[in-house]
Amino acid sequence: MYVGALELDVLFGDVGSLKRKRSLVRPLLAELRRRHEVAVAEAGHLDLHRRALIGVSCVAPDAGHVIEVLDQCERMVAARPELELLSARQRIIGPHDE
Repeated sequence: MYVGALELDVLFGDVGSLKRKRSLVRPLLAELRRRHEVAVAEAGHLDLHRRALIGVSCVAPDAGHVIEVLDQCERMVAARPELELLSARQRIIGPHDE
C-alpha cells in the first residue's frame, strides 16, 4: 500500500473577505474529490483572505498510481484562472518506509 500527500499553497486574486475566499475554496475542494476520488481539505492559512493551503491525499496499491493522481490534482489546481499556485509538495509513503 502506498499513501501520497500533496500540499498546494495557493494565492487568490481580488479576495477581500474570508467569506469570499470560502466561496472559491469549497468548489475547488469538491471538484478535486469528485474528479480524482481523493481526500482533500483546506489545511492552512485559514485566517488569511488571499491564501490557502490545500492538502490532498491518495491511497493505492502502487506508487505509480499515487503519483499520477497527485500530479493530475496539481495540474487541475494550477490551471484554475482565479488563483496562482505558489508551491506544490508531494510525499509518498510506501511499505518500506517507517
